[in-house]
Amino acid sequence: MSPERPFEVAIAGGALVGAALARALRGARVALISQEPRPGPAGEADFDSRVYAISPGNAGFLSQLGAWSAIPEARRTPVHAMRVYGDDGASLIEFDAYRTGCSELAWIVEDRLLQAALWSGLESQDGLAIFSASSLQELDLNGPHAVASLDDGRKLGAQLVVGADGARSVVRAQAGIPVEERPYGQSAVVANFACGRPHRNVAFQWFQGAREGGAVLALLPLAGDHVSMVWSATDAEAARLLALEPAALAREVAAVSREPVGELALVTPQRGFKLRRLAAGRLVAPRVALAGDAAHVIHPLAGQGANLGLQDARVLAGVLGGREPGRDAGDLRLLRRYERARAEDILAMRSTVHGLFRLFGARGSGIARLRNAGLNLANRLPVVKNLLMRQAMG
Repeated sequence: MSPERPFEVAIAGGALVGAALARALRGARVALISQEPRPGPAGEADFDSRVYAISPGNAGFLSQLGAWSAIPEARRTPVHAMRVYGDDGASLIEFDAYRTGCSELAWIVEDRLLQAALWSGLESQDGLAIFSASSLQELDLNGPHAVASLDDGRKLGAQLVVGADGARSVVRAQAGIPVEERPYGQSAVVANFACGRPHRNVAFQWFQGAREGGAVLALLPLAGDHVSMVWSATDAEAARLLALEPAALAREVAAVSREPVGELALVTPQRGFKLRRLAAGRLVAPRVALAGDAAHVIHPLAGQGANLGLQDARVLAGVLGGREPGRDAGDLRLLRRYERARAEDILAMRSTVHGLFRLFGARGSGIARLRNAGLNLANRLPVVKNLLMRQAMG
C-alpha cells in the first residue's frame, strides 16, 4: 500500500506485544513490520530457556485473541503457589492461589511457543498486511499522515505508528520521545533443569542480599518434572555462571536453593541477558504510541515485564477499537486516553520492582533485619498478600 492510501495502524515490531496488538485489531487496516522471521509452529521440541509468567488476566486476553489454545496444553504450566525467601535464609512470604479463590497465580509459558501461537493464522487475518524481514528506518510525521520508510526502500502511510520495537526503539527515537535508561549492573542467566522431585506447581524465589550484589534466583515450574531458572546476578557473577559446566551450575543452584525440588540436571544451555531499567518520558506523541519494551523495561525479579507489554496491547486495542466513527487513529487526544489508562499501573509496577531491587541490594545489618522482618510481617497479613497478588495477576 502506498503512503497515499494509509493504513489505520502500522505496528513496528512483530514480537510478543506487536503480534498481540495486530491480532487484537481484527478488522482494521493494519501493517505489521517484523524484522524477525515468522516463528515456527508450536510443537513438542526441546524446552525454550526463556519463559514468561503470564498473569491470569493476560491469559484471558490471549484466549480472546485465539492464541492461548494454540499453545500445547501440556506446555502451559499453572503456578498454584509461590514462596519468596529473604536473604537471611529464614524469612518467607508465601502466596497460595487456592486461599484466594483462584485456580492459579500465573502460567509459565515458553517464549517460542507463545510467539508461534500469536503468529498462528495472522497471514489470513482480514485487513492485515505483514512486512516480514523488514525494519523501520525513518519516520516522517509532518504530513497529513505518518510515512514509515523501511530498510528495503518501501514506504508505508499510516494514521498511527505503534512502536513495539523493543528497548532500542526506532519509533521512539524518530518521534523525539525522551527516555531515561540506567543499567542495573546485573545480567539474567536463564536455563532449564530436570528436577529430582515434583515441583507441585510451586514457584520459588530467593533474594540473596547485598553481599551477593542484590542477586535474585527464581525457579519456575515447567511441564513434567522440569523447572526454569532465572538468576539475576552482577555482571561479573553472571559471566562466571555462564561459563560453568552443566553439573557445576546445577550444584550452584542447589546450594542457593537448598534443593526444594531435589537434584537438578541441566537440559538447556544457560543464556545471559543484560538488565537495564528504561522509562519513556511519554507513551504517546502525534501519530505515535509506544508499547512494551519501547515504553518501559523493568527488572525481572517480579516476572511482570511481559505482562505490562500485553496490557499495553490490550488497552491500546480497546482505545482504538472504541473510538468514534471517522476519528483518526493518530489523533493525539485519542492516544492520551491510552496513556492515562496505563500510567498508574506502569508507575506502580516500576516503583515496586525498583524499590525491591534497591531494598535487597542495600547494605547494612539494620536494613537487612528490616527487610526480612517485613517479609515475615507481610506473610502474616492476608489483606496485604491479597493486594500484592491481585496487582500481579492483572
